[in-house]
Amino acid sequence: MSSFNAASFNQVVIEEFRANAGRVGGPFEGSELILLTTTGARSGKPHTVPLGFVREGGTGGHLLVVGSAGGADRHPAWYHNLLARPLVQVETGTEEYEAVAVPAEGARRDELFAHVVREEPGYGDYQAGTARVIPVVVLQRTHEVPAGEGGIAGKLLDVHGWLRAQLALVRELVREEEPRGGGPASLGLQLRQHCLAFCHTLEFHHTSEDAGLFPYLEQQHPHLREFFRRIGAEHRVIAGLQEELARALDAPGAGFSERVERMSRELEAHLDAEEAQLLPVLRALEA
Repeated sequence: MSSFNAASFNQVVIEEFRANAGRVGGPFEGSELILLTTTGARSGKPHTVPLGFVREGGTGGHLLVVGSAGGADRHPAWYHNLLARPLVQVETGTEEYEAVAVPAEGARRDELFAHVVREEPGYGDYQAGTARVIPVVVLQRTHEVPAGEGGIAGKLLDVHGWLRAQLALVRELVREEEPRGGGPASLGLQLRQHCLAFCHTLEFHHTSEDAGLFPYLEQQHPHLREFFRRIGAEHRVIAGLQEELARALDAPGAGFSERVERMSRELEAHLDAEEAQLLPVLRALEA
């Protein structure tokens, strides 16, 4: 008797989903699904799973996914992945977009789970069969930069716009969570997830610039060598701030908001200077 292979089954569903604009047959026929791609907490590799979802509120509300794992006593692997790497990709069959995955907490989790059960009663049965609290995850679509110019210059502006928007959101969440006169003893998951998403994206962006874009541009424009040395030094300073911020997520305490504010000042000045120098160069290359 052959054993059930969940990975192989999921792969069949994923391929059918992508081939038929989100429609699948078999046990999921007639159901609305999404494909959620997380980054492996240990492997660092993309991991895609088909999931049912419920909308928070009416049309246009955030999508909610539930870590039911069929009522098992352990959270599914994709849930552990998004706690470590909150930035995820969502495919609906008609569009694909990036989101920050934020598990709901406390009373809000209970409220959302009750909403989910009203829409899909089977999740209530899963919760009744396990002692763990089944997570409800809100997929918060990330800031979308208005369509602008194309090419490398446009991509640079898109990434910078995303970083600015996420950091602004983190600053707003810090102001909401931090009580007057002291620092928070712990951070809410919404702040933590957005802060991690910002830190991971910032690290990847600067590493890509240092390893790829800047050496290429320096070959084309040797007179900019000192500029790239200065920008590289700024990357190292910002990397230190980013590491401090990431470490502080586990024990924020007093001074957390000051770390966020310092990161904001340093990064804004860095992005402004980089754009002022690089955008004319990038646009000239593509003219």
